[in-house]
Amino acid sequence: MEFTLRQTRLKENLAAVRERIGRAAASSGRTMDDVQLIAVTKYVDAAISRDLVIAGCTDLGESRPQQLWFKADELEGVDCQWHMIGHLQRNKVERTIRLTSLVHSVDSERLIAMINTQAERLGTLVDVLLEVNTSGEVEKHGLTADEVMPFLACSDQWPHVRVRGLMTMAARGAVGSAARSCFAELRQLRDRLAGKCPANVSLQELSMGMSGDFEEAILEGATLVRIGSALFEGVE
Repeated sequence: MEFTLRQTRLKENLAAVRERIGRAAASSGRTMDDVQLIAVTKYVDAAISRDLVIAGCTDLGESRPQQLWFKADELEGVDCQWHMIGHLQRNKVERTIRLTSLVHSVDSERLIAMINTQAERLGTLVDVLLEVNTSGEVEKHGLTADEVMPFLACSDQWPHVRVRGLMTMAARGAVGSAARSCFAELRQLRDRLAGKCPANVSLQELSMGMSGDFEEAILEGATLVRIGSALFEGVE
């Protein structure tokens, strides 16, 4: 198969990111296959997103529902899966869950109740992660650590939603050990709660880490990393 120059650059960037994922995973006693790469396409158009899929990355993430809808429509028929990684308003749930394989950003009982209602209407089961605000920044969405277990205890109210894990972001501007402490807090929370969860809840997934800190996240147990700019360097 002959690649365009853009596809070739994307393929090179993808290989470099995967190599870094593999090294970080090995340092944490795991393999590259234990960490799923979600390509964040919020700053690129549908054509570049399509070329990234052609280059070999088939999991794409968007933080705005309208952009996810548009790009999913533009890429109809392309072999890829969409992830909702940003804040999801309740009035955008129905269209979003039709298109996504995983919603990373459930942050309230009202939202998960709406997802359950729409999933029941559509006759489907929706996989979600609970967003936890480990940095404590007031401008960020997410549950506090203390709110997670009471939230999970209500999970039987939402039989059409399957909680598969937790998601967080490092504090704004945090790098190195400062970012890693946010990821460690999420992993420690998961470890404390794992044996106490209702039968219909699994906390096996930890979605954490972006282009500037995904290696630190992997060292703390990330199973999903959300990477944008590192994949699109030098791409026009």
